[in-house]
Amino acid sequence: MSFRSALIAIPLAAAGIFGVTAATPAEAATSLTCHGVGIDAAAQLHYRTETLIKAPLSTVWKLHTAVESWPSWQNAVTSVKRLDPGPLRPGSRFRWTTPAPATPTTPATTLVITSTVQQVTPGRCIRWTGPAIGDGLSIDRGVHVWNFTPVRGGVLVRTEESWTGKQIEADPATAIQYLAPGLDAWLAALKTTAEAR
Repeated sequence: MSFRSALIAIPLAAAGIFGVTAATPAEAATSLTCHGVGIDAAAQLHYRTETLIKAPLSTVWKLHTAVESWPSWQNAVTSVKRLDPGPLRPGSRFRWTTPAPATPTTPATTLVITSTVQQVTPGRCIRWTGPAIGDGLSIDRGVHVWNFTPVRGGVLVRTEESWTGKQIEADPATAIQYLAPGLDAWLAALKTTAEAR
């Protein structure tokens, strides 16, 4: 799961092209995947974006998957704790926090996101899911997919995220204002940090 500053910086957790409508079968077929599994195609809220990072794949992958280090290069991530040891693998869990400002329908809060890795191929893709819970705000389930493709001059990083939950689905116009910029900011920070190394 992915959240970012503004309301939600979910790397759901999070994560381009964002819709406030259910994905059509054609859109679902073109969704990003890891081991053939993508976002929640029935989710009302979803967003997709990408960037070219002019750095080696090993640098980009290590930076992105060393989740404990996220606060050092992502302003919107205030803490991360691994809930199990070793490299990220299916079943790995990590808990992280991000501030969420007040909106017309929710108070300012800190979101606590518990992400569980569902699929991963080192250097190629990773997919995690999980809830984001704060005082007065919750996202029942975020699904976040990342793809990493070596290209001439660097790595094309693509990400796509979906959110589900009664609260955010009751006000999708507000929720989308935070998911899309959050994922764009995450990619921009990843690009800046990787290219500086």
